[in-house]
Amino acid sequence: MRPVLIYDGDCRFCVEQVSRLERLVNGAVRMQSFRDPGVLKRHPELTRAQCERAIQLVEPGGRSHSGAEAIATTLGLRPVLAPLAWLYYLPGIRQIADWGYRLVARNRFDSDRDICIHDACRQHRL
Repeated sequence: MRPVLIYDGDCRFCVEQVSRLERLVNGAVRMQSFRDPGVLKRHPELTRAQCERAIQLVEPGGRSHSGAEAIATTLGLRPVLAPLAWLYYLPGIRQIADWGYRLVARNRFDSDRDICIHDACRQHRL
């Protein structure tokens, strides 16, 4: 059983980044939008609010990772990319990566780009 990376499928930015990550890890994880029917029910350890705030990685045993740590852990699943995952855990790097992730995640709907699918940005900008 593979880990599952859960992302916001209504956010073009999120979809583009998950697509890149998917190519990098070459099938090591399954990618699912939390907005797809049944995804949150299959992962009761996650709330909609958590998924709105950050990408989530759920491992087969149920352990979950959020935000930058989810990305680092996902990269670590591919041996050739494992050194990138280790960088995340170096003193200071984790704090900077987490801060940067939160900044981008919080402001992803404020872009002038056409970032949302199905006009979903309007609900976030109200």
